[in-house]
Amino acid sequence: MATDKVKVCIVGSGNWGSAIAKIVGANAKNLSNFEDRVTMYVYEELIDGKKLTEIINETHENVKYLPGKKLPENVVAVPDLVEAAKDADYLIFVVPHQFVRGLCATMLGKIKPTAVALSLIKGFDIAEGGGIDLISHIITRHLKIPCAVLMGANLANEVADENFCETTIGCKDQKIAPILRDMMQASYFRVVVVDDEDAVEVCGALKNIVACGAGFVDGLGLGDNTKAAVIRLGLMEMIRFVEVFYPGSKLSTFFESCGVADLITTCYGGRNRKVSEAFVKTGKSIKDLETEMLNGQKLQGPITAEEVNFMLKNKKMEEKFPLFSAIHRICIGELKASELINCIRNHPEHMSQSQLGSAKL
Repeated sequence: MATDKVKVCIVGSGNWGSAIAKIVGANAKNLSNFEDRVTMYVYEELIDGKKLTEIINETHENVKYLPGKKLPENVVAVPDLVEAAKDADYLIFVVPHQFVRGLCATMLGKIKPTAVALSLIKGFDIAEGGGIDLISHIITRHLKIPCAVLMGANLANEVADENFCETTIGCKDQKIAPILRDMMQASYFRVVVVDDEDAVEVCGALKNIVACGAGFVDGLGLGDNTKAAVIRLGLMEMIRFVEVFYPGSKLSTFFESCGVADLITTCYGGRNRKVSEAFVKTGKSIKDLETEMLNGQKLQGPITAEEVNFMLKNKKMEEKFPLFSAIHRICIGELKASELINCIRNHPEHMSQSQLGSAKL
């Protein structure tokens, strides 16, 4: 029998995807205009000889990526992407950004043409001509459907623990914004919707670069004053980046959860900070530490720094973003972490206008 109820699919089932599944599953069950059943695409893995999808569907727990947290019983793990997504009205993308193009290629022509996407993915991709692509733009271009974004100070384990937090949805279409808010909001997960989609998404990507810098500061034992300076300069570079490459965005967006709040929580509690601290203290490579410390999760900061640096280099603008540039060079081993502060000591934010006119930054 046909139904007009909204069907939701979550594309991804890692730490963050599973935490979001708790909220979306509960809302789908409780809201009369939503279909109870929420599909969740799960990349199939064997855990102690048993399929992860079977474990999730039998125990309602993602034992690998969100152990100890129960998922709603109406969230159904599906190992086939097309099968999970084909009937969905709303597709929530929450996978590492390097997998987006491949997933879209698999889904193309096999989803509802009226579907709407919501990206929770924090990162960029390399575009032709030396620029960067926003993930929401890739999804829209490849699947030919609109794509809103959700970014905020939302560490996955704390969301799964139902600790109070805020988030930001960037959505230009005021018709679908209320549906997205209803889908994502919970008593402990408060949603603010703004129409500044690009700035919301850019904040979510860039803050991971700054978090690597915060981790280097922690690894070097430089203290909270230095870390605060790195966070502030990082925020200023985020604002400048949006002003230069995404003009027309609003300064107020940086004061939403997607901006300064997400930056703070990631610089104190996120995986990019943690791995970057270990990078300084152990001397091991970022890649090795990712494998050792993250249980299959992907690190976004270093790869986002590489993508941003690629763009800045092509535009001959590396000197305008000395913190971003230094963090990238440290991540790839071109610069010692101990040189971070020397790279930002004469940051443009520290210079008067007359100095800026004559200084070689």
